[in-house]
Amino acid sequence: GRHNAFNAMCAILASRLIGVSEDDIQMGMDSFQNEPHRMELVEVINKVKFINDSKATNVDAVYYALEAIENPIIWIAGGVDKGNDYSQILQLVKKKVKTLICLGVDNSKLKQSFENANVEIFESKSPIECVDLAYSTALPGESVLLSPACASFDLFMNYEDRGDQFKNAVYALKEKKT
Repeated sequence: GRHNAFNAMCAILASRLIGVSEDDIQMGMDSFQNEPHRMELVEVINKVKFINDSKATNVDAVYYALEAIENPIIWIAGGVDKGNDYSQILQLVKKKVKTLICLGVDNSKLKQSFENANVEIFESKSPIECVDLAYSTALPGESVLLSPACASFDLFMNYEDRGDQFKNAVYALKEKKT
């Protein structure tokens, strides 16, 4: 996404200012790997991309995730709401999100915020169910994005646990489909 291009540009400029060679900068850019749970491509199953952005525990982070994906999105969101103002992403959701799958104990605020966004809304309390549901609604070329906008503590130990359970559900789905 655009935010990562900006981050890369800042890193390149800082490296140049302290005298790092162009070759070393290029080597660093070529070998860079993002941290887990941050727009992490998990798998592509029958041309459907599964992306783990479990670290996106606020609306601002979700904005950048939604903005970065060009194709239609099946968005998995939810958890413990931290006083979120979802109006900040309403237009982006209307434009890019096809389906919203709410993963949490209490999804009422999330559902209410997007009930008029022209998206199909489902609820779940299980990563396996979310992944299966997302896959069943996705078409080839679409993306399934776990980018929750909420804390994970209603169903998971932390965002890493949530992301790992999502990845394991995707791997299990891949085994069933291949």
